[in-house]
Parts: sequence; C-alpha cells; structure tokens
Amino acid sequence: MSTALSAEPLQFPVYPFPWRLVIRLLWSVLRNVPCSRHFGTDARACVAALRPPLRVYGQEHIPTHGPCLLTINHYSRPTLEGAASFRAWWLALGVSAVVPAEVHWVVTEAWTYPDPLRAHLITPATRWLFRRVARVYGFTSMPPMPPDPRDVVARAVAVRHLLTYAQTAPAPLIGLAPEGGDAPGGVLQAPPSGVGRLLLHLARMGLSIVPIGGFEAAGAFCLRFGPAYRLETPAVASPAERDRIAGTLVMRHIAAQLPAHLRGEFT
Repeated sequence: MSTALSAEPLQFPVYPFPWRLVIRLLWSVLRNVPCSRHFGTDARACVAALRPPLRVYGQEHIPTHGPCLLTINHYSRPTLEGAASFRAWWLALGVSAVVPAEVHWVVTEAWTYPDPLRAHLITPATRWLFRRVARVYGFTSMPPMPPDPRDVVARAVAVRHLLTYAQTAPAPLIGLAPEGGDAPGGVLQAPPSGVGRLLLHLARMGLSIVPIGGFEAAGAFCLRFGPAYRLETPAVASPAERDRIAGTLVMRHIAAQLPAHLRGEFT
C-alpha cells in the first residue's frame, strides 16, 4: 500500500462487489441469524477487488485492539462523468479491511428522503434490509439523521445497546461517522446535537479515539489514520456546551486527515 499522497489529477476508482459474496450475504439476510457473518472477512474480499488498490496512510496509527473508537467522515460522491457513485459503506469496508480486529460499526437504520414517493417506498425497504444486515454482522443500527421526533425511543434503545457493548466487550473496537449522513460535495459537516455527548460517554468508558479521513485522490480510494487521543471537555461547561465542544474536537481531528477541500468549517 502507498505511504505518500500523489499530486496526480483526481480521477475515479472502480468499486466492484464480488457477486458471490453479495449472494451469500443476501442469503444470510433472509435467514436473519444474529452475528452469523464476520464483517472484516467480507470487507477484505470487497477491498481486494478495488481498482486501483486501496491507499492507506498513517498505517502506524491503525489500532490492533481496543478499547478504541474509530471516527471517520461520512464521505460520499454522486455519479460523475460516467463513474459510479461513492457510497459511505465503502468507508466501513475499507477500515475493516485494514484494521486487524473486528470492528463494531454504528450504522444507519434506513435511508430517508424529502419527497413522499421515495419516503413511502425506499425508506421502509431500506429499514427492513439495513436492520437485518446489522443483525447479521452484530452491529448497532441507529435511526437515521436528521433526528425524527418519532424515533426518540428507538434512538435511546440503540444508544443503550452501544454503551452496553462498550462496557461488556473485552476490548471493544467501535466505528462510527459522527455526521450521521451525507453532506453536499462530501465536505465535512458538524455532527447533530447529542453526538458529542455520546462520544464523551464512550471516552469516559476508557475508549481512546482514532480519527480517520476517507476520500478519493489521484484516482484511488484513500484512508488516512491519525494518532489516537483522549477526548475531554471543560468540567465547568453546561451539558449542551460539552456536547458542542466534544463534537467540534472530534471533527477537527477528522479534518486533519482530509484534503483541504473536504474540511469544510473545520479547517
């Protein structure tokens, strides 16, 4: 894998899926057996098919075990110039392919849309599918962002599930994208209210935080790992202020792993 960024013009990689793996995953989804697949194994099979190969920077910062929280930007890109779109699931696949231990991902429960047609057709279908995929891999599925008042109970249940996992797993490695959704142009955006508070809870459980930047450069899909750090906020701050400060600190660490044009307000 490469160890230095290239200055070549941006092109678009090819992101093929091994169809045999897709078929096996769909069969597992239909059977709906909890924790019946290993995401790291499937991720390595997918990443091995990338053209050109995945480029990884900061390999010395890749954690080999927990307790650790992996935070990554929610990069995405639409279809451009005949190139297939980049979906955020490649971020989880790329990270899990290079981290030697199994990562417990926090994933969205559904795709949401502003128009009634897709909201009534695609959202329920993705909710069924994503919940089952999370169950098959043993992930925590979280109601989608932006927050919906109807999801308050479901979100609280998901948070409790995640915190229980962090408490009971022998060496938890948890992965999440604090933004919780796509942003225009793949540019880094502030996390929703409450995410900073969740990150602080995990930090107080002893999880160090590793920032990761996911992006496309020089015709390749790239991941850059930064050094682990401890998340702390002023004790005198109000709960709302601690939530905001924690979220901002985490996003700044992620921004440091990204090209300047993707850092947004966190330059």
